Amino acid sequence: MTKRLKASERRATILAVAKVLFSDRGYHGVSVDEIARRLAVSPAILYRHFPSKEALYEEVLNQIACKRESYVEAVVNSDGSFPDVLRKITRIYIESVSRDPDYLRMELQSALEGSDATRQFFENRWRPFTDFIEFSLKELSAEKRAARGDGKIAALAFQGMIREALYAKCIFGAARYRDIDLQELADQLTSLFLRAVGYVD
Repeated sequence: MTKRLKASERRATILAVAKVLFSDRGYHGVSVDEIARRLAVSPAILYRHFPSKEALYEEVLNQIACKRESYVEAVVNSDGSFPDVLRKITRIYIESVSRDPDYLRMELQSALEGSDATRQFFENRWRPFTDFIEFSLKELSAEKRAARGDGKIAALAFQGMIREALYAKCIFGAARYRDIDLQELADQLTSLFLRAVGYVD
């Protein structure tokens, strides 16, 4: 006889399966019936826990949001310089995403589907990087410790570098980068970025 799951266990199981399916095929590519089939339950069981597919998807995103990285420790344990803080928060972000690459897949799927709500969610996930880089470079440029330029574009460039490294290592498993440790890759990309913006100690 199959063991009956507690409501909290059933809910957690539904969320885990839904996350994998949404990351593989996106919101529109997955039906409630398919999620139910994967769980070997009826769709009615899913609707008992979530009133709609949209509510289920939102809860998957909420779970990701709850695991959002904290960069306070990185800042506290840094020497306070722009390179050290950037390197440390990048390492924390990369470590977090590499433990749960479904997050990246969901980000890709949401970009393809064009949903404003999910696009904003994933943009906000990158916000600590983009804001930190933009405002730091403005100050550093005024102090003549970085080249003049648009901080928003520089932040976008850094975000693109890190995202591409994560795709190569965590999603595609590219043979070309297999022997490079992810943290080492992050450090090298950070160093390249600092040279690109003309950072001076």
